[in-house]
Amino acid sequence: MAPPLCLQKARTARGFRAQSRGAIDAGTHRPDLAIVDLALPDFDGRELIRKIREWSPMPIVVLSARHQEHSKIEALDAGADDYLTKPFGVGELLARVRVALRHAARSPAGQVLRLGSAEIDLAKRRAVRDGAEVHLTPIEFRLLGSLAKHLGMVVTQRQLLGEVWGPTHVAQTHYLRIYMKQLRDKLEEDPVRPRYLVTETGVGYRLLADET
Repeated sequence: MAPPLCLQKARTARGFRAQSRGAIDAGTHRPDLAIVDLALPDFDGRELIRKIREWSPMPIVVLSARHQEHSKIEALDAGADDYLTKPFGVGELLARVRVALRHAARSPAGQVLRLGSAEIDLAKRRAVRDGAEVHLTPIEFRLLGSLAKHLGMVVTQRQLLGEVWGPTHVAQTHYLRIYMKQLRDKLEEDPVRPRYLVTETGVGYRLLADET
């Protein structure tokens, strides 16, 4: 089985030290993040992700080709946190790595999201935009909460449906289209070109937020 690329924080120009390690060896060295390429021919990246998840919650970023849409979704459902589609630049990869590490270090307790002029307090279940109260339904709060648990990361449709509506509704993708449109209408400055509630075509959704 080919090894994942594991990153540890280090005092280097880029801020990270990269090491190629097998799953068991990585478990011994406790890296901060793993990068798994789905395109390598001699191993199943999804199985590697499941093995890593048996012993570690560390962020996992998947690299995939454009034609690997189904495998990419399966990898995210298996426990990967984010993905990059080839070709990509080193700067883009490092940006995703930094987001994943920030997400891993963030405490979800009392999380307040700032989306431009909108502010959402998930613990108090209160939303305000331009100083005015915004009414969000219980399902809309649950959907935001599920996305916020993976802030900056892509979340698959299946995962969102399972967490918000339950395992018997994982095929009802139209639910997500309806409720994401409602959230964009209420929270985005331009719902047609959303900055914060982003669609990852064919995969799922990603919630972005301003630094608080």
